[in-house]
Amino acid sequence: MQPDNSVSPFIVLIDDDEHSAHLLTRMLVAHGAPSIRHFADAGAGEAALATILANPQGAWPGLVVVDLKAHSGANAEFAARNQVALHQKGIPLVIMTAPTDSGGRRILHDAGAAAVFFRQAELDAYRREAAAIVSFWARSQSLDAIGM
Repeated sequence: MQPDNSVSPFIVLIDDDEHSAHLLTRMLVAHGAPSIRHFADAGAGEAALATILANPQGAWPGLVVVDLKAHSGANAEFAARNQVALHQKGIPLVIMTAPTDSGGRRILHDAGAAAVFFRQAELDAYRREAAAIVSFWARSQSLDAIGM
C-alpha cells in the first residue's frame, strides 16, 4: 500500500552532530529539498522511521539521509539494519560520509545505501554535494506520486 502523498514531501536526516545537521539542512533546503525532519542519533531515527512506516496511510519520506559519526562503522550498521524496511517501501537511503575510496563506498552500498555522498571541508564543494543529494532525491521520486 502506498502512503498518502497529498501532504508535503519530506526528507529524513539522521545526523548525530547538531552543527553538521543544521548546516546540511540549510544547504539541502537552499538547493530545493522539501522539508527536513532531523533525528539526532541512530536510535531516535530508527524509532521515528518505524512509526512513520507503520502507518500505511501516512506520508513517508522521499529519502533518508544518514550521517552518523558515533564510530567509523555507524553509517554501515544503520544501513544494514534498516535497508530491508526502507527498500520494501521504495525509500532510498543515502549515506553522507568522509571521503573514502571505492572499497569504502562498496561497503556502504553492500550495507544498503542507494548512494554515497561525501562531507566536504571546502564550502563550495559542500554546496555541490548538497545539490547532488537534492538531485538524487528528485530523480528518486515516484512518477505517479500526488502532491509532489
